[in-house]
Amino acid sequence: MDYGTLRGIFTVIIFVLFIIIVVWAYSKKRKTSFDEAANSIFDEDDNVNKEKQETNKNV
Repeated sequence: MDYGTLRGIFTVIIFVLFIIIVVWAYSKKRKTSFDEAANSIFDEDDNVNKEKQETNKNV
């Protein structure tokens, strides 16, 4: 096996891994968890604002 063949095999392996990752990322099973992760930053902001309001009421 020469260096060119190894590079070709490595390229095919990387391409297959790329396709697997793309299929995983766009599968319908993952949509809900990705949506939750995308919106989690907004949930944290709401919790911080509520804590600030409660702190201001106590002062």
